[in-house]
Amino acid sequence: MNLTVVYAVLVIAIVFEVLGTSAMQAAQHFSRLWPTVMMVACYAVAFFFLSWSLRYVPVGIAYAIWSGLGIVLISLVGYFVFGQKLDPAAIFGLGLIIAGVLVLNLFSKSTFH
Repeated sequence: MNLTVVYAVLVIAIVFEVLGTSAMQAAQHFSRLWPTVMMVACYAVAFFFLSWSLRYVPVGIAYAIWSGLGIVLISLVGYFVFGQKLDPAAIFGLGLIIAGVLVLNLFSKSTFH
């Protein structure tokens, strides 16, 4: 399988996970129907695409990318959409997460099987 396609599928999974988490925030403890429905649907799509990518990427690597990029993206959504603040320590930590994902993908021989 083409490595670009595999990682594109993983990115799709991450985007839907971030959408689902954003909908969870909007669902207000499951008290709002449509954000709750959107959350469930987005998580279902996210896990479908994540499971597909696991055919080609080891689970530890896929989960590191999934969680790392998911944390960064949901932090940006929280900042821009929900008005949540990020202090310098949070920004530094998010930079370290991005650096970790880059090191994993650029230098590790474990990223594809």
